[in-house]
Amino acid sequence: MRILSRYVAKAYLRMFGLCLGAFIAIYQVVDFMEKIARFTSHGAHWYHIALFFVTNTPEIISQALPLAVLMATLLTLGTLSMNSELTAMRSCGVSLARIASPILGISLILSLVSLTLGEVVIPKTYAQRIYIQDVLIQKKSPNTYFRQHNIWHKEEAAILRASLFDPASNQLKGVTLWEQAPGTSAPLRRTDAASAILDQRGWVLQDAVVRDFQGGEIAATKKASQLRADLKLKPADLKVLGKYADSMTIVQLSRYCEKLRASGYDPTRYLAQMHSRFSMPFGCAVMAFLGIPFALRSGRSSGIAVGIGLSLGIGFLYVVVNSVIISFGQAGVLPPMVAAWTTNFIFLVVGVWLSLTVEN
Repeated sequence: MRILSRYVAKAYLRMFGLCLGAFIAIYQVVDFMEKIARFTSHGAHWYHIALFFVTNTPEIISQALPLAVLMATLLTLGTLSMNSELTAMRSCGVSLARIASPILGISLILSLVSLTLGEVVIPKTYAQRIYIQDVLIQKKSPNTYFRQHNIWHKEEAAILRASLFDPASNQLKGVTLWEQAPGTSAPLRRTDAASAILDQRGWVLQDAVVRDFQGGEIAATKKASQLRADLKLKPADLKVLGKYADSMTIVQLSRYCEKLRASGYDPTRYLAQMHSRFSMPFGCAVMAFLGIPFALRSGRSSGIAVGIGLSLGIGFLYVVVNSVIISFGQAGVLPPMVAAWTTNFIFLVVGVWLSLTVEN
């Protein structure tokens, strides 16, 4: 890396660190003021409260990265312009692309960091934060993490209904299992059981009554004190927390969409969220690419106030547009992949147009 690139990169990283630190501090202070009264009313220990805000930090970083990148870009180039350093660089024959290349390179690295955070760190810290808030701070029962009443589960040729799930004993109560003919909805067998217990080999139905169907009529009935059921259902599938997209990785979201599709349900909502997991981190690179021509067009008049105001305005517009378009994808109005990448594409096109109109 040449001296000029190192100089711009250091100035940019210094400004980026200040912007990101400011966003994290503001978010944590506001969140602390909002939650501290509720937490202390439950008699929470200070250690659990501190741990809650620590586990909240990775998600804040991921959300603040695009805005911090944009603000750091505007402030860095604005400061260089106010100090006539940009004028000196350009008078020496240094192109705008050369000046901006360290910023674009760092923003692309930050996009990959954001993607890694969302895939590796945030799903774990999200689950930990919810557990700390609900169980350790608000003293709720761990059983609230499971869907315990009126459970429905569908597999390739079977539908299970249970009235209750007891997570402490891994036991289903009030079980009804329908087995269907492949490719049809015609019932082949119905099994009613008082309970189902999970052991190392799978689910075992207790006090079961089996009714075989033929031509839509009951052909035979038999009873069994114990009957093994061929089900892939696991206790983890009954966790309410596991169905939140924020707590799943991209791979888990993909598998969950396949499971929904195989069960006959529409996975469009989760597909849109899965594709947005790829597109959102690259908002950092898009924000840097958009911020560079904005800063250069403002010239020496772009100070700190202008940089902060522009970054907040553009960042707010990006969030609003992206939220609206993603909601279209979740509703099926747009294809999930198109909805996930449209906002980045729009802002990238605006950045290209502004770059082409910047005076050399």
